[in-house]
Amino acid sequence: MVTISILYPNKPNARFDLRYYIEKHMPMSIELLSAHPGFRGVSVEQGLGGVEPGTVAPFIAVCLFRFDSLDSFLAAFMPHAATLQGDMPNYTDIEPIIQFNEVLISR
Repeated sequence: MVTISILYPNKPNARFDLRYYIEKHMPMSIELLSAHPGFRGVSVEQGLGGVEPGTVAPFIAVCLFRFDSLDSFLAAFMPHAATLQGDMPNYTDIEPIIQFNEVLISR
């Protein structure tokens, strides 16, 4: 199994509309990507703080998609890439960090 991590860095003066992301973008993403048989789940997390008490979180939000394989994710994502990426200006001006991960332990 793989996790696709989409991380939105918490940069000064960055714009991130969490409400739009949760209420519009993510439901659309889930509808489109979950249609693929390799889809295993998704979670969205909001950064609350850094490691030191009172510091800001390094990331405003993190989205974690789970798929059977990287090929499954690409097969699900590529037909909808223009739509999903085209919606980004509606909620952010942040360039996300994207990382593909092999899941070694999951409970």
